[in-house]
Amino acid sequence: MRAFRQTCAALAAAGAALLLGACATRLDLPSQDNGLRLRVQSSVIAPGNGGELIAADALEPGDILLTSIATVNSFGIRLGTFSPVSHAVLYLGDGRIAEAVGSGVRARALAEVVDEEQMVVAFRVPGVDAAGAERMRAWALSQVGVRYNTVGVLLNAPFVLNRRLCELPLMPGAVSHYCMSGMAMVQLGASRDDQFFCSQFVLEAYNRAGLPITSADPRWVSPADLLHMREGDVPSIAATQPLRYVGHLKYNPPPVLAADGP
Repeated sequence: MRAFRQTCAALAAAGAALLLGACATRLDLPSQDNGLRLRVQSSVIAPGNGGELIAADALEPGDILLTSIATVNSFGIRLGTFSPVSHAVLYLGDGRIAEAVGSGVRARALAEVVDEEQMVVAFRVPGVDAAGAERMRAWALSQVGVRYNTVGVLLNAPFVLNRRLCELPLMPGAVSHYCMSGMAMVQLGASRDDQFFCSQFVLEAYNRAGLPITSADPRWVSPADLLHMREGDVPSIAATQPLRYVGHLKYNPPPVLAADGP
C-alpha cells in the first residue's frame, strides 16, 4: 500500500512538473534508504544554493563557462530554453578563452568575458589531461575566424520547443532518445557542421580532442543542455559522464534587458 501511495505521489508530481513547464524527469526506483523518487530537471544555479564564488586561477584548461547577460538576445535564448544561461565558452588556459559569436569564432581574454557578462559559471569535464587540453586549444585556435552557424541557431529554436514533447514526465529514456533523435534529424538536417554556434563549438572542440562529452550531434545541444549535464541534475541529452561544478566567476543575474551592442 505504501509503494502504491508513493507511485501515486510520483505521478502527481510528474503532472505538476508538466504543467509548470519542467523539462526532463527521472524516476528513481525504491532503494533500501529511499522510496520512489521523482527527480525533475533543475535550472537553479546560484552561489547561495550550494555553490561558491571563485577566482580565475581556480580554472583549468578545458573548463566550460556558461554565461548570461542583460540583452534581448540572451533573454530570448534563456526564455526559449527555460534556462538561466545563454552562452557557452571554452577556457584555453593562461587567462584566454575561445567562443563562437555572431561575428564568428574568436579568442580573447577571460577577463573581458567576466567584465561583460552578468553571470559566469564554470564546469569541468572529468578526466581531461594536459595533452587533451592542448589538443582542444590547438583546434579551437585553428578555427578563429570561422563563420557563425546562423542557420543552425535558427533551426535550433523550434527544435528546442518541439523536443519538449520527447521529455514528458515518466517517458522511458529509450523512447525519449528515439523521439529526440528522429526530431533532430528532420528539423536540423540542413544545419552546417563546418560553422559553429557557441555550444556546438565547445562540444566539437572536445570531439576533436578525442574526449567527447556526449554521443549526440553537437548541433543538437544548447548551453542549457550543457548546464543540465552537471552532477545531480537530469540531462535532456545524455552525457558520457556528469560535468563537475567548479564555481561562479561572477553572479549578478540580469535584472533588466538592454539592446544588444555590435
